[in-house]
This record gives sequence, structure tokens and C-alpha cells, in this order.
Amino acid sequence: MSPHLILVVTALVMAPLLRGSNGQLNATFYAGTCPNVSSIVRGVIQTALQSDTRIAASLVRLHFHDCFVDGCDGSLLLDNSSSIVTEKDAPPNVNSTRGFDVVDNIKTALESACPGVVSCADILAIAAEASVSLSGGPTWTVLLGRRDSTTANSSGASSALPGFSEGLTNITAKFAAVGLNITDLVALSGAHTFGRAQCRTFIARLYNFSGTGNPDPTLNTTYLATLQTTCPQSGNLSTLTNLDPTTPDTFDSNYFTNLQNNTGLLQSDQELFSTSGAATIAIVNSFASSQTTFFQSFGASMINMGNISPLTGTSGEIRTNCRKVNGS
Repeated sequence: MSPHLILVVTALVMAPLLRGSNGQLNATFYAGTCPNVSSIVRGVIQTALQSDTRIAASLVRLHFHDCFVDGCDGSLLLDNSSSIVTEKDAPPNVNSTRGFDVVDNIKTALESACPGVVSCADILAIAAEASVSLSGGPTWTVLLGRRDSTTANSSGASSALPGFSEGLTNITAKFAAVGLNITDLVALSGAHTFGRAQCRTFIARLYNFSGTGNPDPTLNTTYLATLQTTCPQSGNLSTLTNLDPTTPDTFDSNYFTNLQNNTGLLQSDQELFSTSGAATIAIVNSFASSQTTFFQSFGASMINMGNISPLTGTSGEIRTNCRKVNGS
């Protein structure tokens, strides 16, 4: 198949995902209506970081968990109501996703500056970029113009989001289902270069991997001993540990070096490097050897993810409170 034909096929595959609206997202969407939107978002996050170094990673994760369920439409932010079954209580999110209070603070600041203008879905996209750049990572051009959903999809959140103990084949399929390829998968997994994870997300790797009664054989034995101290077999499953043991709050390429050293924390991380014959291995090696290459790919993949099925034009609404549909 010629490169040109591949591009055409890719475009045809992507078209339904974007509902024809990718062209309607643009970097200057709020230039006339809320010109300071990015600096307002960034300022709220800078304040939050002073008391919570973990918040940057948490905000990036909100954008990811929003986009993978019916597109980047702010549906994750909706609370339970008479008409809404929240995505927040779905297994991948419950007692796990966080940062909703900071999103509220951003929305309050934006409603004060430019009422009724900036969507909650766009807040998540802008906040993700600001969080990464404030943590030492790359910047990228955030495309804007998404509108907010009036519904949530709890069952979709349960099924569409990749899991921490899923195999590479399943995770690759979940990325493909939203139009993202393996380069996007490896690049976006690199967001685990900062943030924390609870013991419950990796404890099976420490004691009973895949029902074997033994630790995950791909886990570095020194790192295994450290993690067993942090997460004893009958300990508190909510105890937190760093996703990146080397530079836990800095956005860098160490995540990929960690995978090469068999010190990826989650099974879903380590599988990118330790799955025999996987196409992801070469990408991990590339990002480990060049942080610049990783940063460029990460920015591009965040734009790709942010383009998943946005509501634009007159679809959806601009919520005044990110937690509830207008008028409810």
C-alpha cells in the first residue's frame, strides 16, 4: 500500500470519530471572547500546585478519561443527578480520578472573566497542557471550540478506558477504537512520568501475578523489594507510590528509561517494553534515547486525543457549572 493511500485510509477511518468537527477546533477560538483563557487556567493550576504537587498529573488524567468516553465532551465532570449516572463512579474512575475541585476553581475564574463562554471540555484540554508545561514538559498548541455534553456514559467509562492490569493487545485495541495508533499509545503512556498510583493498581504484580502465586517476572527485583515494603500483602491498598521512582513530579523521558530497566510501576506500563516482539519496544527505545522526540510526539498525540469526537457548533452546551447540566 502506498504512503498516500495509507494517509487516505487513515483519514477515512478517522472521519467518523471526529464527526467532521476537527476543522472547527482551532487555536484562536476564544481570541475575541476570552483572550486570557490560557493564562487564567494556568494561574489557578500554579496556585493548586503549591499545596498539591500531584495535581498536575491528576488534571492530565481527567482529560484522558474524558476523551476516551464518547469523546472530549466534559461528560466525566458531571455528578449524579435525577437524569445523570456519573462516570466518576465507574470502576476506572471511582476513588481514583481527582482534581475536580481545581476544575471548579478554573471554571469560577473563567465565569468571572468571560461568563458563559469557555466550555468545561476545553478547560480540561487547556489544563492538561498547562499541567505538563508547568512540570517541565513540552508545550503544544491546544485546539479549542469543544462544547459540553448533556449526558454521561457510566457503562462506556467502564468498558472504554484502558486498565492498569490489561494486556498490550487489549489496550492497543482500546486506543484504536478512538482512532489512536501505537505511537499515540506509547507517547500518552509517558504521562506516567509523574503522578502517583495506589497499591491496589499493582499489588498483584508483587505477590500473585496472573494467578501464578509469584511476582511478575518482568519486575526488577530490587524495585520489587522496595514496592513490597511500600505495599505489604495485607496492607492499605490506597497507599500511594510514585509512578516514576526517579523524578516523581517532573515531566521527562525517565518513564521510558524506567521501562528499559524493568521499573515500570503498572503492568500496562511495563508491557510496552516487555511484551516479546511488540512494535511498542522500538518506540520506547526511541523516546528513552531522545527526550526531544518524546516531547514532540507527546504534544502531537495530545492533540490527536483532544480531537476525539468533539461536540461543536450548536451541539451540546457551555455549562456554567461543570458538575451539572444547565438548568438542572
